[in-house]
This record gives sequence, C-alpha cells and structure tokens, in this order.
Amino acid sequence: MSTISADAFPAAQAAPGDVVTTTLHAAVEALPVAQESRDGYARTKFRHWVDADRDGCNTRKEAILEEAVAAPETGPGCSLTGGVWFSRYDSELVRDAAGLDVDHMVPLAEAWDSGASAWTAAERRSYANDLDDPRSLIAVTARSNRQKADKDPADWLPAAGYVCTYVTDWATVKTRWGLASDTREKNVLTELVSSCADVPITVTLAR
Repeated sequence: MSTISADAFPAAQAAPGDVVTTTLHAAVEALPVAQESRDGYARTKFRHWVDADRDGCNTRKEAILEEAVAAPETGPGCSLTGGVWFSRYDSELVRDAAGLDVDHMVPLAEAWDSGASAWTAAERRSYANDLDDPRSLIAVTARSNRQKADKDPADWLPAAGYVCTYVTDWATVKTRWGLASDTREKNVLTELVSSCADVPITVTLAR
C-alpha cells in the first residue's frame, strides 16, 4: 500500500489499497471522461444486502445502524425498534427505520454505465455492499431515494445545504472505484464544485 498525493494522482501505479490524498476540485478534475452505456445492465448483477460478517444484520441494516442519530434497539433477525435518522437528501427527520432506504451514493446503474460493466461479479458485490467507506451508502427517506433513482448530479441534486457534501462524496466514490463520468456529468460537477470549498479528500482505492 502507498499514499498518493493530489499532485501525483491519477497515477499509473495506483493499486487497490493505496490511499489517495487530494482535494475536491482536483478529484473532480481527475475523473476520467468516457461515454456511458446501459447495455446489459440488470440490478441483479450487483448482489447486494449481504451479511458479510454473519452477525445477523445485512449491509442495509448495518448502514442504517451506522447512520442513526439516536440508536434503535436491535432485536432478533436484526429487527430495529425506535431510533432517529436525519435524511440528508431532503433534510427530514425519520423516526421509523421502515421509512428509510439505503441508497448507493453512486447508483448501481450509474456504476454499471461508468465502468462496472467490465468488473467481475465479485467486484460488483463488493461495490454494492461497501461498508468500508462511509460515503458509499447513505440512509435517506424512501421518497427522496425514489426521486434520485439512478440519476447523476447533472439530473438530480439533494437539498441545497447538502449539495457540496453530496458532490464531494460522489467524486470520492467514483475515485475509490475507478469509475468514469460522461461529459455532461463532468461539466456539471466542475460547475458545482466551483462554488464549494476545496476540501481535502482522503480515500482508499478499492480497485
């Protein structure tokens, strides 16, 4: 494992496990541009919500537990009672886990379009259940998740106060997984981050 600074990234020698230290503006600039294709996509090609550590809570429940503002009680079969969550997409408080969706920051279909179509089934499973970076999955209201669907930031944005964090996390996940952006997406990201602080980003490359 090595650490790659913003000045050297992207680097040909970058490998899974390497830690990239960069900034928001540099991360967006470094995103490769490629034409996207939905050909062959099926959600089932990303096996998701597995219980990787076999503790009874699948990836979805693990993300919900991690994001609770007030922790729920966990019962048999990882049933959740009580708890409070803040849905950052629409600035809503949620007091029942049943009202939550766990969203992939970069949707599965968008990941497919942006490079995951060439991945192995194991890589797609890892992507769909990525608990190793807290920016990969987010617990939000079901309504806001349906509104976002598989759109990228050129077609959908969250509540105004969360936009800069959202595009930061979007760029971070794409960097972590080596995903590209289409031209329109890249242009919108570049425009959006010009109004955001050039915050530091540290991310461990997954591939």
